[in-house]
Amino acid sequence: MKAGIVGLPNVGKSTLFNCLSNAKAQSANFPFCTIEPNIGVVNVPDPRLQKLEELVNPERVQPATVDIVDIAGLVKGASKGEGLGNQFLGNIRECNAIIHVLRCFDNDNIIHVDGNVNPIRDKETIDIELQLKDLETVEKRLEKVRRAAKTGNKEAQAEEALLDRIRETLLQAKSARTVIPQNADEVELLESFQLITTKPVLYVCNVDEGAAATGNAYVEQVRELVKDENAEVMFLAVGTEADITELETYEERQMFLEDLGLKEPGSSALIRAAYKLLNLQTYFTAGVKEVRAWTINVGDTGPQAAGVIHTDFEKGFIRAEVIAYEDYVTYGTEAKVKEAGKLKVEGKEYIVKDGDVMHFRFNV
Repeated sequence: MKAGIVGLPNVGKSTLFNCLSNAKAQSANFPFCTIEPNIGVVNVPDPRLQKLEELVNPERVQPATVDIVDIAGLVKGASKGEGLGNQFLGNIRECNAIIHVLRCFDNDNIIHVDGNVNPIRDKETIDIELQLKDLETVEKRLEKVRRAAKTGNKEAQAEEALLDRIRETLLQAKSARTVIPQNADEVELLESFQLITTKPVLYVCNVDEGAAATGNAYVEQVRELVKDENAEVMFLAVGTEADITELETYEERQMFLEDLGLKEPGSSALIRAAYKLLNLQTYFTAGVKEVRAWTINVGDTGPQAAGVIHTDFEKGFIRAEVIAYEDYVTYGTEAKVKEAGKLKVEGKEYIVKDGDVMHFRFNV
């Protein structure tokens, strides 16, 4: 599961990517600096992992990870191949969610491709390019489906009706994610279309250092604009975050954050938000050899969670021994949790909860 960082050139995408991944994607003051998409495997900051480490004192700790993709800057006309449009749109299509970076700071030394700072216009520029690409996809599919629908094929008629609704939505300059499926068949169909504007989106407002803790008027404009989109809006000072990652010690970084009025780097909150955006959650295994966070989809069952460790665990799943994270922390050890009767034995139908500490029994 990958989240792709998109936006116009020079809004801070590659700098943000560097903060998140500690990879050093090229970052420069001109468009198309990023040509091939950079992929960073990013650790998900999780205070629960540190707490389990304190309690268990394992030999090693392994956090959950999420893949972040730095996609080159889109420009007007990208849907028609302007700039490096087709390649970029293909990279976005391969991602499962979108982190849309908007420039929300003034700085005469950093050029803006459209001459001045206006996050509302910038958002609409990107949206229109993505919507135009989706419109092209929908219209091509409609051509094929209409022929089958005319013969009386019920499935084709249902698909045609949904495609027509999506087309009308896109023509109104709205994203396909605003189309509400009417039934389970439409949910499945919508997923099969693989439209770019159905992907969940997180808007990241890149502010200056002075607005790192409170945001600014640009951020409020963005919030007002997307209030009907069911999308989260975050703000962080990307340039400042980059400075923080360059500091040598944890103590230095904490002092810098305190001076800004922040409890943690904004990048940490952003990584967790991206993880949530991808509909992912975490369960833990905890033993003296290793305390580890495992990534699963929200709604996964016990056997599916076991399969993340090894396919044999899923095939031969017998049961899961489950301790709620809060109970593990309250009682301090697995033995004390058992004494208190808080260890649950769950079968194949169990839906794993975020933070569960699990041990699997299996037989292959």
